[in-house]
Amino acid sequence: MSDHDVQGLSDADLHVYEAVAAEAVEGKGALFDDLCRLTGLPEDAVRQSLTSLVAQGHVVPRGEGYGLGEHTFEVDY
Repeated sequence: MSDHDVQGLSDADLHVYEAVAAEAVEGKGALFDDLCRLTGLPEDAVRQSLTSLVAQGHVVPRGEGYGLGEHTFEVDY
């Protein structure tokens, strides 16, 4: 598993990660359709980013959506 450093993520992955984090602040899982809307990215790009982020442990499946994986920082929105 990675060291959970988001600094090395691609622009698209970071954009999707930030959208997941914004939804997580509200205490809910980020739904796929919401991530597409929030990021403005095409569905395929969001799907690819989620696959990468899950594989690296930055994002985890949560119910019907996604939440943040382990991290060592706080997200303020």
